[in-house]
Amino acid sequence: MAAHIDEDNYFVREIEKNDGCVLKMKQCYLGDVGCVVWDAAIVLAKYLETKQFYDPSGGVNVWAGKSVVELGAGTGVVGLMAATLGAQVTVTDLEDLQTLLKVNIKENQALISSGSATAKVLKWGEDVSEFMPPPHYVLMADCIYYEQSIVPLVESLKLLSGPETCIICCYEQRTEGVNPKVERRFFELLKQHFNCEEIPSNKQDPEFSSPDIHILHIRRKV
Repeated sequence: MAAHIDEDNYFVREIEKNDGCVLKMKQCYLGDVGCVVWDAAIVLAKYLETKQFYDPSGGVNVWAGKSVVELGAGTGVVGLMAATLGAQVTVTDLEDLQTLLKVNIKENQALISSGSATAKVLKWGEDVSEFMPPPHYVLMADCIYYEQSIVPLVESLKLLSGPETCIICCYEQRTEGVNPKVERRFFELLKQHFNCEEIPSNKQDPEFSSPDIHILHIRRKV
């Protein structure tokens, strides 16, 4: 069945790439958290094209041919950025976000030449055999906000990660309500199995970074 969404409920958020091309992401006016392009997603998307990863003039492209899984993809902006840079990407989220993901892949297909993007359902904590062998990279932006999902999220990260997998996690530190507790719990659980390295702001996109938004590289403990 062709993915179809009611145009009246959507507006387009444009994210300009360093080469001048523009990713056009449809998102909802109304609805759940998954339907919006969050700031952390844009910070992470722009981080993927910083010079350490992608510098055509210097012959650097870390993404070329790499397998990438994005968790909690929402609109799919982070995974789509990786796909435009040459990665083989699977953007994942719950069933009710598949239409939006597929529409956004289709809308941006012209920017994807050597890479690829596919949308699939992945429920945190459940079987990940169809995503094996372990991807080179797992990308996640603003996935740490919901207490009930912390344990399954860490479980998914364990299941998806091979010894070579690098998880790049970007999240906005929120100080209100239950958020600090949820964050703390996530990192307590995570650090039992993984090492985390915080990326300093001078390695992030100079324009798209913020003191409240953190980028981490996370790898399985050996």
